[in-house]
Amino acid sequence: MLYFALSAPHAPWLPPNFVKGKSQAGPRGDQVVLVDWCVGQILETLDRLGLRDNTLVIFTSDNGPRIGVNGHKSAGKWRGYKSHIWEGGHREPFIARWPGRIKPNTTCDEVTCFTDLMATCAAIVGDNLPDNAGEDSYNILPALLGEKLEKQIRPDVIHHSVWGVFSIRQGKWKLILDTQGSGGWVKPSDEYPVPGTPGQLYDMEKDPYEKNNLWDKRPEVVERLTKLLEKYKKQGRSRPLHGN
Repeated sequence: MLYFALSAPHAPWLPPNFVKGKSQAGPRGDQVVLVDWCVGQILETLDRLGLRDNTLVIFTSDNGPRIGVNGHKSAGKWRGYKSHIWEGGHREPFIARWPGRIKPNTTCDEVTCFTDLMATCAAIVGDNLPDNAGEDSYNILPALLGEKLEKQIRPDVIHHSVWGVFSIRQGKWKLILDTQGSGGWVKPSDEYPVPGTPGQLYDMEKDPYEKNNLWDKRPEVVERLTKLLEKYKKQGRSRPLHGN
């Protein structure tokens, strides 16, 4: 197994000469080109060693982008950027290639989280996680393999901003607590969350770009998800114990 954690395109932005100016999006954009080159080197090595057909390759990232330059929409249409509680701060591409197992050119709408890789890798090697490991990890292998799912693999997903603003997503609903701002340090930036103050609620099916705050219109959803998040905080985990 190879876990390859690239430092690019993280600061300091010092792209090597062979990628300088390639992106037309400044030094950080050039480092994204460097990331592409690095991934290409790994894929070419798998081909050269004859390992392509029995190797699962996953490419993803750990947080959203900074604001682009020269008009580049680094977060696409998603609201916010790195450090924010909005989708631009957390929604990431998750690209997987596994010849003979994952059908090429397919997509999946399943909501997943980085923590799910632990339970998924355990499933790939035919094992299960003990209760005291990967307490927030769900096995997403069925989604990767394109299996028909009777229900969502993970019932919900939790994340928070750089200033500690919590969010919980369940089904189509996304609840953000204790701020009506971004909760981050990239403009627009905000202060730390203020417990008990109004937050944000979005219908991610109808409003994926988080433009229509339904906090005041759907108080029953706010109350239900707030209680669920507090439950997870108290028990220190979101994945049920075996047998529960």
